[in-house]
Amino acid sequence: MKILVVGGGGREHAIIKKLCENSRVEKVYALPGNGGIAEIAECVPIGTKDINKIRDFAVNNKVDFAVIAPDDPLVLGAVDLLEEAGILCFGPNKAAAAIEGSKVFSKNLMKKYSIPTAGYEVFEKAEDASEYIAKTNSFPVVIKADGLALGKGVIIAQDRTEAQDAITSIMSDRIFGESGNKIVIEEFLSGPEVSVLAFTDGKTVVPMVSSMDHKKAFDGDLGPNTGGMGTIAPNPFYDYKTAKECMERIFIPTINAMNAEGRPFKGCLYFGLMLTSNGPMVIEYNCRFGDPEAQVVLPLLKTDLLEIMEAVTGERLSDISIEFDNGAACCVIIASGGYPSSYKKGYEIKIADISPDTRLYHAGTTLSDSVLVTSGGRVIGVTATGRSLNEAVDKAYKDASNVNFKDAFYRKDIGVRALKYIENTD
Repeated sequence: MKILVVGGGGREHAIIKKLCENSRVEKVYALPGNGGIAEIAECVPIGTKDINKIRDFAVNNKVDFAVIAPDDPLVLGAVDLLEEAGILCFGPNKAAAAIEGSKVFSKNLMKKYSIPTAGYEVFEKAEDASEYIAKTNSFPVVIKADGLALGKGVIIAQDRTEAQDAITSIMSDRIFGESGNKIVIEEFLSGPEVSVLAFTDGKTVVPMVSSMDHKKAFDGDLGPNTGGMGTIAPNPFYDYKTAKECMERIFIPTINAMNAEGRPFKGCLYFGLMLTSNGPMVIEYNCRFGDPEAQVVLPLLKTDLLEIMEAVTGERLSDISIEFDNGAACCVIIASGGYPSSYKKGYEIKIADISPDTRLYHAGTTLSDSVLVTSGGRVIGVTATGRSLNEAVDKAYKDASNVNFKDAFYRKDIGVRALKYIENTD
């Protein structure tokens, strides 16, 4: 089979590595790919938003199966174009991808179908939003850009000044462009956060092993939000009872709601959850594998990924059994100094001794005259697995210390909160 994977980050590297475990995979094209992906796939310099070029490439190269991994091409309708051209595709169509593409749509969906989430209001004018903040005077408060914003469109304001600055920067200064045409202001929820990715063919929902992302740039959950500085799986806060409640009150109702709206969802649906004192609530949906959640979930997947994706596309997910390893995984993201703000590119990456079973997932890397150099904010994810979370964390940090480039930095506390919780509950 010829497989096409759209994207060029750590998530796509993890997906491609997993797909290559299937002996039927003869060739993988990555659009655009990166320096690490180039070792196992042919990288083609077509941007993820160039959906017409993506379709034309797939047709001209007789691609058998396509995986659309990032949010932008899904929201733009890449799946619709490829399917119209007769190419089997893993990922939701444009109508279904709105569950991530518009925060307003997803919040209204949850409200309409009684899916537990934070209370909220929607605003199209900055002055109306400011007036609401002044009237309610309740902090902290969460302010979200309606559209896609590279995972950074959520601001938690601790007081009225921060809230006003957030409204101004999103709606007036347009830091997220058209994504800030509308904003959602919602109540602040507290509790442990959980990420749950789920395979679904629009009828059957199969949750994957849970994970915990670490969004803030620095140790102790300090600094600005990033695309994710590391993850662990499974998330110890997400026990059997919680999983059962989420399936009954959130996962199945969401799939049913999308069907009722005429937007059946097929692909990987990401549930960002908060375990509050009033039960689990949805913080956000993503219409694809999370990044870096995919880098800890996929290494624990025992069932063949291509077979699962084909079953999703063919709406026969209920016919296969999906299994995960009962161990644990930890991913530590090594980033460029200055990320998530401004940072320099082009620094040579030197990789020393890495454990044989540790996976290096490249995100912001490229080859320059056959030399691996930095090309992004999040550069490499170091993922280790182990029989316990403690073992996985220790291995990930041991190997992370052997990946070096100028101004590199990474958080030193990935998994610490989870390990403390495990220790206190044993």
